[in-house]
Amino acid sequence: MSPNMVGACLMMASMACFTLNDTMLKLTDGTVPLFQLLCLRSMITVGLIGVTKGRLGALHFRVSRRDWTLIGIRAGTEVVIAYFFLTALLNMPLANMTAILQAVPLTVTLASALVLREAVGWRRMLAIAVGFAGVMLIVKPGAEGFNIWSVYALISVFGVTIRDLVTRRLSADVPSMTVTLVTALTVLVASGLASLNAPWVAIGAGNAGLITASAFCIFGGYFFSIQVMRTGDVSFVAPFRYTGLIWALVLGWFFFGEWPGVLTLIGATIVVATGIFSFYRERKLSAR
Repeated sequence: MSPNMVGACLMMASMACFTLNDTMLKLTDGTVPLFQLLCLRSMITVGLIGVTKGRLGALHFRVSRRDWTLIGIRAGTEVVIAYFFLTALLNMPLANMTAILQAVPLTVTLASALVLREAVGWRRMLAIAVGFAGVMLIVKPGAEGFNIWSVYALISVFGVTIRDLVTRRLSADVPSMTVTLVTALTVLVASGLASLNAPWVAIGAGNAGLITASAFCIFGGYFFSIQVMRTGDVSFVAPFRYTGLIWALVLGWFFFGEWPGVLTLIGATIVVATGIFSFYRERKLSAR
């Protein structure tokens, strides 16, 4: 397949893995403390990376100082994302949470213009503004449905934006498996230390299965999300991120009996439409 088609498949795979991971963790229904949950999942994830060493790509640490700095920033950002995202996820519908995350392509485009000084025309800037209006319909500021968990979800969007920008700045010779391992180890250490502030609870067979399945999914999500930012044209690949919303709608309805309200669906449609338009404009300008 062409690099663009490979990138599209990787993006869809990463969205499926992340959404399935979210579903597994949400099914624990808060019966396991958050940091214990993250610590156990990260232990299994690190073990999976060790088992698959050499089978899914190179894994070495001969990396430049610049790249180590970027990897460190990315891993630290992943810790912040994990806390705010999972806290919000356990307290709000899966589809609503995922719909808010669909703003990430817009925030990455905006951040690229403001931070990396990439050229972004007025049409894409207008699309970003309209997309953020769609996000407001989802989080409903000032309405009864707005709460602190919506703020947590927006913080995770900010974190994912930083993570994706940093990933794009990594050198091509940095192995994706190395970045995956460092990320998982960082989350493991951070959550392990944080979990010491509260007693651990016994894990039943059901929760053990859910956490193990979650670890497999997050391992795939980490790996695919790194690979996808380094394969194909971003303008072609990025719109496939929106397949995560389809997964969230189906899984949220099937497992939790959740279905978003009209305003949330309208907002999600606006965000997806403006995101696709933004990438269409980027691709058109690149062709010129």
